[in-house]
Order: sequence, then structure tokens, then C-alpha cells
Amino acid sequence: MRITTLFILCMGVLMNPISGQEPVRIGVAGLSHSHVIPLLRNLDREDIQIVGIAESNTDLSDRYAEAYHLDKNLIYESLEEMLEKTRPDGVITFTSIFDHLEVVQACAKRGIDVMVEKPLAVSTEHAGIMKKLSEEHGIQVLTNYETTWYPSNYVGYDMVRNGELGELRKVIVYDGHKGPKEIGVNPEFLEWLTDPVLNGGGAVIDFGCYGADLITWMLKGEKPLTVYAELKQYKPDVYPHVDDDATIVLSYPDMEGVIHASWNWPFNRKDMHIYGNSGYVFIDDAETIRFRLDEKTGEELKKVPVSAAPFTDPFAFFAAAVKGDIKVAPTDLSSLEINLTVVEILEAARQSSETGMPVKLSR
Repeated sequence: MRITTLFILCMGVLMNPISGQEPVRIGVAGLSHSHVIPLLRNLDREDIQIVGIAESNTDLSDRYAEAYHLDKNLIYESLEEMLEKTRPDGVITFTSIFDHLEVVQACAKRGIDVMVEKPLAVSTEHAGIMKKLSEEHGIQVLTNYETTWYPSNYVGYDMVRNGELGELRKVIVYDGHKGPKEIGVNPEFLEWLTDPVLNGGGAVIDFGCYGADLITWMLKGEKPLTVYAELKQYKPDVYPHVDDDATIVLSYPDMEGVIHASWNWPFNRKDMHIYGNSGYVFIDDAETIRFRLDEKTGEELKKVPVSAAPFTDPFAFFAAAVKGDIKVAPTDLSSLEINLTVVEILEAARQSSETGMPVKLSR
């Protein structure tokens, strides 16, 4: 199996690391999204330098400063103050999804690139404003997903592109866990994650975005013709204001995408099943794929080492993008273009669940 052009290009960057050069000056907007923790645990690195952290919740910033031995001089209560005093090259965002727009607005007027945690925005209205700001000020607005760094996804992508599965017919993506409260996310995260305004929804947003991103990427940015969805509350006593389970069906001219996003799985999962008319590949996790390419042969298993991923983490990727060492293509998993479609799919899913009817997407 060949690896994708993106894979090759990114590996080229890794084999010519930016260590030895000046680190990229990075600001952090918010601490309430717990995906910030891997960054705080690994601040001693050569590719980026954290020059400022903006967090209005002083109890949270004090707690993290103590837990991760942060210099309190790095912490500002105001995003504007942090940007003005530290002048970062890029900003990584760990706020509520609703607040992504505010971060992009503040950074755009200063010409600062931004990477947000998934998804891009709570609505197509917010996403459209981000797009306009990106174009007007010439900044990058990227979206980070954990699954972007799974090397197994690139192997599956290659198998589709190389025709090893025949004509693509169905992609089914499974994402989620037992629920944010059940797995014990920090209270600041849980507060906005279960808020229909600050998060835009429940499981449909939190985990539906993964499948929308992967399927849109696999189809090189193609939009579905229609989106149909059912959102459910299996645990209204736990999550009274948002859905905790979502099934989203994306209809394309020649294939179908199905997204199962849930806070009700018995175990954590981020896996994907891809079917062609002559074979299939199951991507079980970051390193494991199973595939069967014809009726005469049995299923095969392949392990892909995590070290083979295009980048080892999103922060190395963002640093390379800010420095211009890589160019993020419109069809990249993190690109603004792909993630505008992701937001449109998620908004259509919420609308479909309310009306019980499929929703046509703009062409």
C-alpha cells in the first residue's frame, strides 16, 4: 500500500525538523477545554514556545499553574491583553466552541493564525464570519481533531484512493464514550460541553464532527446532497439540555456516509468502517486496520505504528503551518474549507432532527 501525498510531504517536514530554528511563539486562548492538558504536560519542546495564556477563570488557571508548574507571569485574564503584551505568531484555542469566533476576531485583526479544537464553530453563521475574517486578514484558521493524527486513517484513505476496495459505497464512523460526566471531565469543561448555546449541542457536536470531518476529507471536500439525523436523550436526567446520542446519514450521488456519535458507548471508541463494492477496511484505532479485498481471501490485519503519522501531535503541525514549512491544502483534515462543510453538516443534522426530514445542503 502506498501512503498519501500529504503523508509524504508531512514526513518530509519531520525529517527536516524545525529544531535548531527559533521556536514559534504561541499563545493559548482558554483552559476550559481539557484537550489543553497534553500541551501543558509537554511545554519543554523546541518547536513552540508558549508566550502567554488567556483565561478569565482565575481558579482554573491557578489550579493548572500549580498542577503543571506554569509560570504565573504567562497567565492573563484577558485575551486582548495577552495578545497585546506577548504578540504571538499563532494562537491555539481551548475555549467553548461558541467562543471560537471571539478568538478568531481578536487574532485576525492582528494577523495571527489560529487553531481551534474541534469543531470549528457552533453555527454556519459563526463559521461564515471566520471565513470572511480569514480572507480579509490573510490568516489561517485550522481545526484540530485527535483522529487527524491516526496513521491508520491515512492507510484507509490510500486504499480508497488507490481503488483497492473498488467503488466506494459506504463509510460508517463510530465516535464517543460513556459520557463526559461518566468519564469525569473537569467541571469547567462539563459546564459548556452540555450547554446547547456554548457547545451548539451535545454528542452530535462533540463526536459528530469527527465523522463529518473524516468523510468530507475522504471525498476530497464533496458535500452530501442531503443530511438526515435523529438525536436522542437516553439520559435526560444527566444531560437535560442536549442530546446524548446522534445518528447522522449523509447521502451522496454514489455512496452513503453514516455517523454514530454517542455519550452512551460502553467503551471509548473512534473507529471507522469503509466499504467498496469489492472490499472493505475497518480502522479499529490509531494503529490497527483490518481489511478484506476479495471473496477468495480472508480478512487481514495490519498494524501501523503511531510514529508513522504525518505529525506526532497537532502543535508540531500548527508550528509548521505558521512558519510556512507546510501549506495546508483545502482538502486537508484541518483546513478551513473542510471544516466549513463540517459545520454545515452538523447544523443540518440538528435541523433534520427537529423536523424529521432530510435537509439539503447548499451547493
